Amino acid sequence: MTAQVQLSIQNLTKRYKTGDGVSGISLDIAHGELVTLLGPSGCGKTTVLRSVGGFLEPDSGDIQIAGKSVLHLPPEKRPTAMVFQSYNLWPHMTVYENLAFGLKIRRQSKEQIREAVDHALRLVRLPGSEKKRPGELSGGQQQRVAVARALLLEPAVLLLDEPFSALDAKLRSELREELREIQSAAKLTMMFVTHDQEEALSLSDRIIVMNRGNIEQSASPQEIYDAPQSLFVANFIGRMNMLNGTADEGCIRLNHLEMSNPKELRGEVVVAVRPEDIRWNDASLPGLAAVVKQVMILGHYAEITLLTEAGLVRMFLPREESDQLSGGQSVSLTFAKHTAYSKSSI
Repeated sequence: MTAQVQLSIQNLTKRYKTGDGVSGISLDIAHGELVTLLGPSGCGKTTVLRSVGGFLEPDSGDIQIAGKSVLHLPPEKRPTAMVFQSYNLWPHMTVYENLAFGLKIRRQSKEQIREAVDHALRLVRLPGSEKKRPGELSGGQQQRVAVARALLLEPAVLLLDEPFSALDAKLRSELREELREIQSAAKLTMMFVTHDQEEALSLSDRIIVMNRGNIEQSASPQEIYDAPQSLFVANFIGRMNMLNGTADEGCIRLNHLEMSNPKELRGEVVVAVRPEDIRWNDASLPGLAAVVKQVMILGHYAEITLLTEAGLVRMFLPREESDQLSGGQSVSLTFAKHTAYSKSSI
């Protein structure tokens, strides 16, 4: 059974005088799905998000939530709620007052508001903080309150614009986990914007990679990582080695190393290989000839830099295995997995 479409963006175009913006963006988000828009600054991801929220008016296209167009509605009338990078809490109000404000506008009773606020604070693990003002909270706690405020509006679609980017790495990771738990438990439909690859990979049901106002790829985190459809996606998601090779009907060649060619590419190609997918052997064995340039210990694993005729290669190894390698040592490399792109299409 196909999941119900909660948010449908149809041929959305919004261009600025600078030439930036998006063109012809179409995507559907299912009920209860967490979709992340990922890409570099200026790629158009925030333009899409703010258009859905009603903060930007598109040049053309349609935005539908639960089957109804919302283009004619201002932000406060749309069935959406937005969490910004800056927490946007009123500093003169207590946490309780910040959270209750939207419910008062909806004319809910004091008892209903109290019950809803208590529940929201428990969800974001801040019970007992009702009387505090935002200035008395840490950045992470303020962002939790901002998320709670958005949840209280019971939006059909929750929009998040890089909400954790101002926080330190450890706190970002903790809040991601908490947000994912809340989203899964409540079956919330969410559109999340970030330029952080790790955040997108760890949080999403589906990732939409954007570049220069267009969608490069839309797929699960695993598929985006393992099978990037374009060289841009391959370069943008995670660490990747890019090596120059040649392809014919039978295989792809990197010097004396021959690999499969499932795309049936021809001519000059770029071979993309993850550092964790590189295997090394004694230099006398078949493979891509390489010389160890540097061994760098990074906690529980090591990053090995190697020189090859096809280009510079970085390989990840368990720390114990890296003890077998040293600068100047000759080795032979093979790849557990690879993908390739024709240079003519770049």
